[in-house]
Amino acid sequence: MWFRDARKIPMPRPEDAPPGRAAPRLPSEPHQVLGTPLQGPFPGSARAVFGMGCFWGAEKRFWALQGVRSTAVGYAGGTTPNPTYHEVCAGLTGHTEVVEVHYDPSVLPYEALLKVFWESHDPTQGMRQGNDVGTQYRSAVYCTTDAQREAAERSREAFQAALTAAGHGRITTEVAPAGPFYFAEDYHQQYLARNPDGYCGLGGTGVACPVGL
Repeated sequence: MWFRDARKIPMPRPEDAPPGRAAPRLPSEPHQVLGTPLQGPFPGSARAVFGMGCFWGAEKRFWALQGVRSTAVGYAGGTTPNPTYHEVCAGLTGHTEVVEVHYDPSVLPYEALLKVFWESHDPTQGMRQGNDVGTQYRSAVYCTTDAQREAAERSREAFQAALTAAGHGRITTEVAPAGPFYFAEDYHQQYLARNPDGYCGLGGTGVACPVGL
């Protein structure tokens, strides 16, 4: 069954990616919940990027955290510059759906963000989260500093041990340096604030992540 093979779905070849476009898509409205701009810089803030399945529910997990100054959804990890949602969902751009988080590290340490990341989705599913299947739903941590990368790798090892003890499989999460982040269309930004009854396919494993404890 194709659901069982989600870990084996191949990444698209760069030469097959749509050409994209030169002009960036920029958000036209402030954050629907926080009232802040979606685009930084935010003095005194750090930046984190996470992919954990459909970005609608993922973004909601982060905007509710004390110390978060802004969040935005978009596309990262692929080839096509400034892609559209339909291009990403066609599975040829190589991008995954991500949440960009601007946060105050003096209030909210990066490890706390990692804990929310690991516990809010199933990182063992490959190119899938629940019923959402495709390369755009893969799990990823895109790191903006070496310290983030080291913390992400340590947390991945710690959470793997907890998952293994609970009978789950191997983590498939990509941990890599952050490349370009492309804003998603306006109607995707803070989607569940605009549409409280909207779809959210996010679901964790029920296993607690020991990071930061």
